[in-house]
Amino acid sequence: MTTQAAAAPVRGSATRRNTTAWLQEYGVYAAVGALLLFNAFFTEHFLTVDNLRTQLIQVAPIVIVALGMALVIGTEGVDLSVGSAMALATALLPLYLGYGLVPALLVALLAGAVVGLVNGSLVSAVGLQPIVATLALFVGGRGIALVLADGQLKQIVNPDLLALGTGSFLGVPLVVLIAGILALAVAFLVHRTTFGRQVVAIGGNRKAAALAGLPVKRVLIGVYVLCGVLAALAGVLATARLTASDPSSLGTLMELSAITAVVVGGAPLSGGSVRVLGTLAGALLMQLLRATLVKHDLPDSTAQIAQAAIIIAAVYVARERRAR
Repeated sequence: MTTQAAAAPVRGSATRRNTTAWLQEYGVYAAVGALLLFNAFFTEHFLTVDNLRTQLIQVAPIVIVALGMALVIGTEGVDLSVGSAMALATALLPLYLGYGLVPALLVALLAGAVVGLVNGSLVSAVGLQPIVATLALFVGGRGIALVLADGQLKQIVNPDLLALGTGSFLGVPLVVLIAGILALAVAFLVHRTTFGRQVVAIGGNRKAAALAGLPVKRVLIGVYVLCGVLAALAGVLATARLTASDPSSLGTLMELSAITAVVVGGAPLSGGSVRVLGTLAGALLMQLLRATLVKHDLPDSTAQIAQAAIIIAAVYVARERRAR
């Protein structure tokens, strides 16, 4: 009897541990599937080609930013300045479109790289906490963008740029195609390159990575630069889709959307893991959840509360798994 009584808690603990591990590994995919199944039966015209196309177009910029955020979180960091990087990109575009689309794109992406370089240097060389280092450009970056734009919204009429937001290739919207290509590129970077393995190693244990001779400072700077460039690209695509440059609002709260996608996708905030597919599923889950509630005439506040509950659940599951 004593042996059986002692074995029961052990089995219960093992079951709970396995459940927690399964939820972190596959929970986001199950949630996306359940939401699609719910809409298939209870939401009229939700699973139509036009509606799904719209959902993918809307989530594409979030996915692009979240891919960069996933790399940063993989190093046990966070980047609060991605929204400001988007604002800088959209503010610079009208200033340089007169020289052609390519120069304007290069300048916008360079601005994102500079933001990432500043963030990465503050984290790796100065030793500031990521949340503190990136908070400076979270506040100041948008201010600089507003100064560049004279605080005004500017209409975009360049047809080549607008084509990025409204065009398609073989029936696939260009913004969705770009997001998909970038996801494959980041997945390759993480799983097939030395840089990707270094990112995961540094996030798992930075001191041990440094003792092992890994170029910690260089990798951290590279990660933040990539995150800044991806955020700037998302700003370019969002500008093209909106047909206007509006640094006062473009990218607002994007950092929270990106962090949410990464965390809900199963990546721990403590670093050491980059889940590209999970990040895609996390972004899609949040988009589908909001769209579902809107289709059922529920207020946006309800969607925010539901998203908050999912975030809390995801963080709790990650903490429980790490504790074991």
